[in-house]
Amino acid sequence: MKRTSRDIRTANRYEVLRQIIARSPTSRQELAAATGLSLATVATLVGELLDLRMLTEVGFEDSAGGRPRGLVAVNASGGALIGVDIAETYVRVELFDLALNMLARAAEDMRPGEIRPEQVVGHVATAVGSVVAQAGVEGARVLGVGVSVPGQVDREAGVSEYAPNWDWHDVPLLDLLSEHIAYPLYLDNPLRACAVAELWFGAARGRGDAVVVNLGTGVGAGLALGGGLHRGVSNSAGEWGHTTLVLDGRLCHCGNHGCVETYVGAPGIMLNLRELSPRSPLLHPEDQTATIDALARGVAAQDPVAIKVVRDTARYLGAGIADLVNLLNPEVIVLSSWVAAALGEPLLAEVREAVARHALRRPLAATEIVLSPIPTDPVCLGAATFALEGALTSVSQKPAGGRAAARRATTAAAAAARSRTTPRS
Repeated sequence: MKRTSRDIRTANRYEVLRQIIARSPTSRQELAAATGLSLATVATLVGELLDLRMLTEVGFEDSAGGRPRGLVAVNASGGALIGVDIAETYVRVELFDLALNMLARAAEDMRPGEIRPEQVVGHVATAVGSVVAQAGVEGARVLGVGVSVPGQVDREAGVSEYAPNWDWHDVPLLDLLSEHIAYPLYLDNPLRACAVAELWFGAARGRGDAVVVNLGTGVGAGLALGGGLHRGVSNSAGEWGHTTLVLDGRLCHCGNHGCVETYVGAPGIMLNLRELSPRSPLLHPEDQTATIDALARGVAAQDPVAIKVVRDTARYLGAGIADLVNLLNPEVIVLSSWVAAALGEPLLAEVREAVARHALRRPLAATEIVLSPIPTDPVCLGAATFALEGALTSVSQKPAGGRAAARRATTAAAAAARSRTTPRS
């Protein structure tokens, strides 16, 4: 799809704001150098963001041999963003200020079999209401809610096209959510959310080519190529968890056999444990989180069964990651999500050894494999940036009449938003 001049302007505005969040306070000259945009373009975009009260002027810095440079910073109180992480076993919601500092969080556990869309929507609505109440923000300050749901999604239509672990097909998720949540809603999946979180705040920051391996109930790979998020032609890039690892192997929820996910996702790890030691006390048959936590404790206590399960899992994972190294030649591969966080350094060490056995030497020498350093839920953080991007996209072109007119238009828009963004009960 051909990008319009408005699309390009929105993307530039988003990139300028991203750089300011990363290095606030900063000057227009530094922003031009960081973004590759002209100083005149940066000055115009900064002016627009000032008009929208997303930025604030914070003084001056001396410049070598010239006039002092004006500094701008994010106006953290200029709005609130909400990120929603819908996973197979939980819903997590976090509320952020405009500088993406987390102000409130809420979580809802989903019981086994609790997979109907209306059940999931109920959990999301409850958690969103909770974080807004905790933070004490006015409805008009919430610029949007970014929602991450596993599987393939249609961002524009707000539809969960296919979530194999729930057997969802063409679920109009944002329409269902809009019956309970009046804020603007934006949909994507956790692969993209994790990749954006790492690009903005994590191990992929400043890297041109990165892969974020999402290890949870499901498995996938968020791709950042050439310094930006890679979505593919139908927003389906990164479904690495459904590439074939073992011919005629385990049956996957997607209908194929031997997918990566069936060996290294949480249910696959539980099966690895069951096959090795069917009566192991480490195994909690109906509880993925408890089983993974028990394995982590077992490895720390030098339990031989736990060590063998993590090693076997790492062998499968390492073979799959070696394919990513050989295919994409990234600077960094980040192990993210809750399974990677729980198993931590022992898993990372085994994975590095396994990758070294399978990857080509030259691309491997250029690739660093690390755990995600983000201390909060990276999916919520990434989803909040989707809300930020959506808010910038929805801003109308700067009206005629200069900055004063723009402020009047922004104030009018805020008043209108206040009347329609009161959360519904």
